[in-house]
Amino acid sequence: MKTTINTALFALAIAFTIPAYANVPQQNHFTELDHIANDPARAEDNIQRNAFRHPAETLTFFGIEPQMSVLEVWPSKGWYTEILAPFLKAQGKLTLAQFSKDTDNFRNERNVFWAKISAKLEHYIAENPQRFGQVATLELEPPFLTPQVTDQFDMVLSFRNAHIWNEDGHLHATIETLFNALKPGGVMGMVEHRASRLSDISSSASVGYLDEAYVIAVAQSVGFQLVASSEINANPLDSKNYPKGVYTLPPTLAMGGQDKEYYLAIGESDRMTLKFIKPNE
Repeated sequence: MKTTINTALFALAIAFTIPAYANVPQQNHFTELDHIANDPARAEDNIQRNAFRHPAETLTFFGIEPQMSVLEVWPSKGWYTEILAPFLKAQGKLTLAQFSKDTDNFRNERNVFWAKISAKLEHYIAENPQRFGQVATLELEPPFLTPQVTDQFDMVLSFRNAHIWNEDGHLHATIETLFNALKPGGVMGMVEHRASRLSDISSSASVGYLDEAYVIAVAQSVGFQLVASSEINANPLDSKNYPKGVYTLPPTLAMGGQDKEYYLAIGESDRMTLKFIKPNE
């Protein structure tokens, strides 16, 4: 399925506000993050994904510091949690905004699946306290955090979640919730599947992809300032035109064995990497 996203109204809002691309991340904590990302305690499949997700480069680009209070949004199976928790456990604090666990009232099979993933990750963390330290949890049922928090975190991180909020009509409100959760001066780091641009005012995307200008404009509309964007997680091999959208590519491989080697050769999706700041009041 292919859709065309008209972003004319947003293009005018951002035309003079997007700073130059920052393609070279700082090296403050790169070595430590890279060591954690390649820790043999991680599953081999997770380590192999470093080549597509560039965790040390990405987190360094966002400016993470070991003493920060960080909110990771919808960590799923904990791919980034395995890096964030060890990095923050001595001086900082990691909080996970998990999927809602109210499975008794769920009618959506996807929500039930997500709830089970959340429970499994929390169990995994609890069984490995020396590795993960003390990790707190909230629930994010878009667009609301439970319990509600304001001005609490130094950094909010979202990896490949925004397309889901957009599909459900909650993108603006959810980003506003994350804005409110940050301290003034706090950073929101976002990685998201990137659609193909057709022109300055439109883009073309299969299921799961979002237009970069649109995402930036939504974030700016709730008060965020775009600090920089990076091509760390770009993938020029991604044509963004597949039978089952972005889920056709690894790691999901929604087509199963059909053309599997072809999709593995493409790798994971082309992704925008955006760093926003909540202005000081």
